[in-house]
Amino acid sequence: MPAPVINPNSFTTRPEIEGTFGVVATTHWIATAIGMSILEKGGNAFDAGAASAFCLQVVEPHLNGPGGDVPVIVHAVKRGKTEIICGQGPAPAGATIAHYRSLGLDIVPGTGLLAACVPGMFDSWMLLLRDYGTLKLTDVLAPAIFYARNGHPLVERANATIGMVKDLFRDHWPTSAAIYLPNGQVPETGSMFTNRTLANTYERVLKEAESVGGDRIAQIEKARKVWSQGFVAEAIDKFCRTQKVMDVTGEKHGGVLTGQDMAKWEATVEAPLTYQYGHYTVQKAGIWSQGPVLLQQLALLKGFELEGLDPAGPEFIHLQVEAAKLAFADREKFYGDPKFSKIPTETLLSDAYNAERRKLITAKASLDLRPGSIEGFGGVVQMRKDDGPRLAVAASGAGEPTVGRMGAVRGDTVHFDIIDRDGNMISSTPSGGWLQSSPVIPEIGFCLGTRAQMFWLDENHPAALVPGKRPRTTLSPTMALRDGEPYLAWGSPGGDQQDQWIAQFFLRHVHCNLNLQEAIDAPAWHSEHFPISFWPRTARPGVLVVEGRVPEATVKELRKRGHEVEVGPDWSEGRLTAASRTGVRRRAAANPRGMQGYATGR
Repeated sequence: MPAPVINPNSFTTRPEIEGTFGVVATTHWIATAIGMSILEKGGNAFDAGAASAFCLQVVEPHLNGPGGDVPVIVHAVKRGKTEIICGQGPAPAGATIAHYRSLGLDIVPGTGLLAACVPGMFDSWMLLLRDYGTLKLTDVLAPAIFYARNGHPLVERANATIGMVKDLFRDHWPTSAAIYLPNGQVPETGSMFTNRTLANTYERVLKEAESVGGDRIAQIEKARKVWSQGFVAEAIDKFCRTQKVMDVTGEKHGGVLTGQDMAKWEATVEAPLTYQYGHYTVQKAGIWSQGPVLLQQLALLKGFELEGLDPAGPEFIHLQVEAAKLAFADREKFYGDPKFSKIPTETLLSDAYNAERRKLITAKASLDLRPGSIEGFGGVVQMRKDDGPRLAVAASGAGEPTVGRMGAVRGDTVHFDIIDRDGNMISSTPSGGWLQSSPVIPEIGFCLGTRAQMFWLDENHPAALVPGKRPRTTLSPTMALRDGEPYLAWGSPGGDQQDQWIAQFFLRHVHCNLNLQEAIDAPAWHSEHFPISFWPRTARPGVLVVEGRVPEATVKELRKRGHEVEVGPDWSEGRLTAASRTGVRRRAAANPRGMQGYATGR
């Protein structure tokens, strides 16, 4: 049977950006502009990444904040290798299973102070700037300070998020209401929104950093201490010790995070996990993240002929979804922090193991969660069935909001990909500390993250809560070499959906010959078959949510194969961005969904 003729123009909304000087793609147009301005100023991709990241904290506060966490993938030309900066802060010393059980809990709450880990974001950007960047701290902080003090147009999704949690703010979190409900009202979409307290925080960090003199490295090191041992840590310590705040349990709880927890932690650098897929070496963060599920999907799909399949056809969608179900089932059983548990990573990504797992993929959709069996490894997978379409942000602000009813994206985190003219590459997915997660700490203008909700209160599980342990994050930036040369950086916000959309993009680009923009714009989908990583940890077996642009014939065939298909709005799946380099040419693309993401370059 001849391969279908694919018209790529039917999948694109804008041109793929191309240049030789550099490209920047982020989930917000202001951050994209800031990143490009740093390149124009003479900074490299890592300087631009840090500046864009600080800007994203300001303009997308419902999606990330200074109290959050981040993995960063960097490829520095001078070092000649790809590295991972782990900005995932660990559980505090007081975060024990016994403590949470003593409060009558069997799951870590999705909001409030009990779910806070050590904030990893700031130290990660300082490490990036110190070891990979070239500019001074003031260069990368100045744009964020400007927008926090003078204002930025509030995007619709930030307005919607504030509207959903306004009663929580008014009734229980007055420090958040003071910033996000100016004059007691939900700010209108497009209104100029400020967070002057956050501007003051960064200005003070910068002033104290510059007090050591003009040396770039000395200033960065001082800023790290100001954050982890100075006034920022003091404010966080005081708030967690003295306040009890309402969370999703319907009760008030105090925090366990301390200044000592912050003082003891620093971001680290490690090698990526990789998988060879044809000409491509795909690179992800370690098994403490969900990133390896992409590698395992590729290991499973390597045994199928995907070349020439219709990227919106039933066979293409079915195979990717069934591979994802198996990979995510293994995530639930085996993943955890390898510093605390022995994880069978090599086996999970091996061709032999996945050849056996591949036999489970048939023409019919699986309705069971089917993790693999590796003797001596893994925990019991706990299932909580969710019988209704998943909501984006509960009135309580729980979890990491990812997709709304019938797949409508409401926001969750941010992402950027940058390549400079020298070929340096960075891909990152900052998240956590979003405005709906925890009350604003009044002295510093931002709230804490809630990543600890991803731990299990089960001592025998690889992802069990243990002080000093990293929670299994969903944050999942990606890079790939092609024929051994650095080629592609990409990623998407989306919680558990990230490595589904990331996989779809890559497969469309590699097997369907779609360029970056076409591969982003093509109709997308996600499975809700497996337990979500966030409170209340529910699953919807067999449910497959597809965009309305997926052809009716495809939907009919998927249902015939046993998928519980829900059809969402036409443009509702994912917030991908991507950048690539081939010789001197640089390319980039960004998602049109939500009318926020932009790519630029020259």
